[in-house]
Amino acid sequence: MAVFAASVDTGEDAQVVQNDVGFNIGQGVSKDIADALGAWWDPKRNIIQPSEFIVGPGNKIIHASYSSGPIARTLAHDAIGLLGYIAHRKK
Repeated sequence: MAVFAASVDTGEDAQVVQNDVGFNIGQGVSKDIADALGAWWDPKRNIIQPSEFIVGPGNKIIHASYSSGPIARTLAHDAIGLLGYIAHRKK
């Protein structure tokens, strides 16, 4: 299993966050990338709103969550619970 993240931050700002979370973070998310994901872009702050995906075998998206603001992020324990549910269903 792997965790991936991306941010509008670049350089040192992205590196600080990456050091805090302990996994790689893609840098420099643009409006074009947000549009390709179907995510909301905040033009006032030039940021992508939370867009989260759980990707299964064959790169199939098995869960997606989009937010139009700063709330409704998927919590780690919720993602783990969802993965457990999916694994149990497949048995």
